[in-house]
Amino acid sequence: MAISKGGKNIEKARAQVKNETAYQLKDAVELLQKVKFAKFDETVDLTLRLGVDPKHADQMVRGTVVLPHGLGKSKKVLVIASGEKIREAEAAGADFVGGEDMVEKIQKENWTDYDAVISTPDMMRSVGRLGKVLGPRGLSPDPKTGRVTMDVAKAIQEVKAGKVEFRTDKTALVHVPVGKISFTIDKLVDNASTVITSVVKAKPAAAKGKYIKACYLSSTMGPGVSISTAELEAASKA
Repeated sequence: MAISKGGKNIEKARAQVKNETAYQLKDAVELLQKVKFAKFDETVDLTLRLGVDPKHADQMVRGTVVLPHGLGKSKKVLVIASGEKIREAEAAGADFVGGEDMVEKIQKENWTDYDAVISTPDMMRSVGRLGKVLGPRGLSPDPKTGRVTMDVAKAIQEVKAGKVEFRTDKTALVHVPVGKISFTIDKLVDNASTVITSVVKAKPAAAKGKYIKACYLSSTMGPGVSISTAELEAASKA
């Protein structure tokens, strides 16, 4: 079977990444930009493999962080609220605003054409019915991430400014977007460093042994590049 052009491109890109080498963060960004071949502005993702057991609630790693240089795109925000908070959300720039009507739309249509959901506390009983739709997509609003709040204007502003959520999945991995491949090297390094610092600070007290076991940087179509964990280990012990 003939290899497609896309397949040849990714193989060529992978060939330029030394699998046995753990790169410094700046070098990894430079390498990703050097080997890119996609015709669109790819998203750059940071992946951390942590030394925790997500099966235990006291070892879950979760939090939010505002990226200093944003994500390179404006996030679509849905606000589910009532009364005056609906008008406040509209004035603050929410893309979609409503109450029970939005809950019904999501239930009936499995509608998920947005990047973040913010809810006022009084609407959470209704929003709770949307767990099967929002949960698997990481869209369920949570007080811990600031997305269940009466200050909807502030929450909208933070999301639009590049606030991202991180949490361990079932395999103890954390995946976080840190920008676009077109960003300058310094901006991608700043964003990635900010996420790493936040994950380190979120280390659970119950976590034992090596906390950050591996770290990778990748773009949408590009190969994964291993990041040296030496500095990360020092940060996690600080």
